[in-house]
Amino acid sequence: MKVTEKGIELDKSAFEKASIALPMYSVSEVRRRTCEHPVWVHMGAGNIYHAFIASVQQELLNRKLSDRGIVTLSTRSGETREKIEKPHDNLVLGVTLLPDSSTKMQIIGATVCDLLLNGEDKADESRAVEMFKDKSLQLMSFTITEKGYSLKGIDGSFTPVVLEDFKNGPKRAKHGMSITCALLYERYLAGKYPISLVSMDNCSNNGTILQRSVVTVAEKWVENGFCEKGFLDYLKDENIVAFPCSMIDKITPRPDPDIEKMLKDLGVEDMESIKTTKGTYIAPFVNAEKPQYLVIEDRFPNGRPPLEKAGVLFTTKKGVELCERMKVTTCLNPLHTALAVYGCVLGYKKIADEMDDRELVSLVKKLGYDEGLKVVEDPKILNPKSFLSEVIEQRLVNRALPDTPQRIATDTSQKVPVRFGETLKSYRRLGLDTSKMIALPLAIAGWLRYLLGVDDNGKEFVLSDDPQLETLRKYLEGITLGSDTDISSKVHPILSNKVIFGVDLYEAGVGLKIENLFREEIASVGAVRNTLKKYLD
Repeated sequence: MKVTEKGIELDKSAFEKASIALPMYSVSEVRRRTCEHPVWVHMGAGNIYHAFIASVQQELLNRKLSDRGIVTLSTRSGETREKIEKPHDNLVLGVTLLPDSSTKMQIIGATVCDLLLNGEDKADESRAVEMFKDKSLQLMSFTITEKGYSLKGIDGSFTPVVLEDFKNGPKRAKHGMSITCALLYERYLAGKYPISLVSMDNCSNNGTILQRSVVTVAEKWVENGFCEKGFLDYLKDENIVAFPCSMIDKITPRPDPDIEKMLKDLGVEDMESIKTTKGTYIAPFVNAEKPQYLVIEDRFPNGRPPLEKAGVLFTTKKGVELCERMKVTTCLNPLHTALAVYGCVLGYKKIADEMDDRELVSLVKKLGYDEGLKVVEDPKILNPKSFLSEVIEQRLVNRALPDTPQRIATDTSQKVPVRFGETLKSYRRLGLDTSKMIALPLAIAGWLRYLLGVDDNGKEFVLSDDPQLETLRKYLEGITLGSDTDISSKVHPILSNKVIFGVDLYEAGVGLKIENLFREEIASVGAVRNTLKKYLD
């Protein structure tokens, strides 16, 4: 069996025998209609896009509630497109991993094509421009991670590529936000058509962050004479260009070798995962857990697909904010980051295995139930305590889910202002005492300990990718296990950096505690385990 347009036509019975559901619509017809008049484009087609967002549109297509697919946009390397997407005609095999180790599989055909916008394919760039000139386009969504929206570095200044975009204008844009702004300018020139831009990334006020970045680029282009001032008025009129906030939640780990083998044994060909030149893993299949949540602020001036009929929740901006804060700042993401950094230091290879570790279970329970829930405001459409209990008791323990601490540890510097800084801000706002906190300071101390790249047995390990890794490690130079280096002078520039954490941790009342915990964790081989036992038993 081949996961291609021709393959799913020729081998329908074989796919059915293997319990792999096929699209219940004509893939070619959906692609024809979409290319003629697109409705939805998406930037950043990674695992969560394929496992969740594309599958939502697939359900609408299967139920005849929509007749268009999604066009994806890539702004970096075309490696995924050439090695995975083209050979499989943009079809993806979705594998849902259930807690009892069984699976549910389907071929997802909702992705119509992927357009490369990194300056290497002029034809793709022209196609993208024409799509944005089409009044039919209703929304552009994003899953590009927190760092994808950032125009500035850790020092607070614009990055070199962004400065180049300011100078070169929309025709030579390179940064994802600049490319987005350039496409919107084409839409503005074509007729000032309405559209919604929906960030579906895990960051607080993601719609506002997206809007701010796009508007910043536009302001520089207007200032430098590339765009007329009316373009800024267009972007700032939310009755025409809306930037709804959203909250998304679904664990989508990297391709699992066991799933790859299972598919091969079933007779599905060419399912091998590939290691990219950046060191990440991609595959023609995506494996993910079953639970999924997508909550979106319902502001779509040009209309939208009936996504609520596929399980998407729509609410007000306040409702989204409360759901997002519940998940990202207290009930899931902070737990994930704590498990990630300690999992790497303690030698774990799967998140689920960490949930057999008494101290780590105690850590995430204290982080969630004791320190997190007290600052959560109930969003009503999702119950915080029930959501947290599902995370701890059903999701993190799912052994069928091959999620790794190494994957979750990626880009931690971009995550900590939201996952930990926001909780500290809430404590301050509510007048709560941070001096009694232990789980959150332990999580941050664990991150510092992780940055040394040495596990609890004294052996070096490979740190996950992070745009600030080199800068952060320079601060910690000279710190070794058992060393009597002046820890305070080393870590103070990190812990006091409001860009990194969103707050000065000393002003928040936890900086000195984190220093002391970190000092205990580097005392000797085995000190991490001893520290966790000391404070969590």
